[in-house]
Amino acid sequence: MKLHLGCGKRFLEGYKHIDYSDYKHIDWNQSIYPLPFIEDNSVEEIYSSHSLEYFDFFEVEDVLKEWGRCLIPKGKLRLSVPDFDKLLYVYQNTKFDIDRIIGPLFGRWKINEKDYIYHKTVFTKQKLDAILTTCKYQNIKEWNPLEYFGMESDSYDDFSKAYFPHMDFKKGIPISLNTIAEKI
Repeated sequence: MKLHLGCGKRFLEGYKHIDYSDYKHIDWNQSIYPLPFIEDNSVEEIYSSHSLEYFDFFEVEDVLKEWGRCLIPKGKLRLSVPDFDKLLYVYQNTKFDIDRIIGPLFGRWKINEKDYIYHKTVFTKQKLDAILTTCKYQNIKEWNPLEYFGMESDSYDDFSKAYFPHMDFKKGIPISLNTIAEKI
């Protein structure tokens, strides 16, 4: 089994989908943490794009440990989160135009007709790698969503492919930190 956590409206073939949102492809309409209905060591891969940052910084370790509980030994955790270092770069190189980074910095996720949730933390590569190591993940490295999902206009698209300027894959800079790790 593969899980797509915090998927929203995005359907990813071959995955079970968990999200607060109410779309037809959602298999479990609920929070992506905790996951008591998922058996220990039963998931081959977890994919989560721009959802980990909705948890309080002090909850993140618990979330990653819970996801690790679900993964089989050597199971993969494929993450995408806003890259704080890249957001600072964009901010500085747009003459401190805060509007360029408000969205990825604070987020805004509509969970029902009237309620929204917002980002509670930010990550740098060094911080995320350290947390993953603490939570018993290994072989931590970056992955390229343009290679994994494709660059074609009809390929799977989510925030893992976020660039500044928007969609400028050739000259722009990626603003997501895309990390893959393996459960020990």
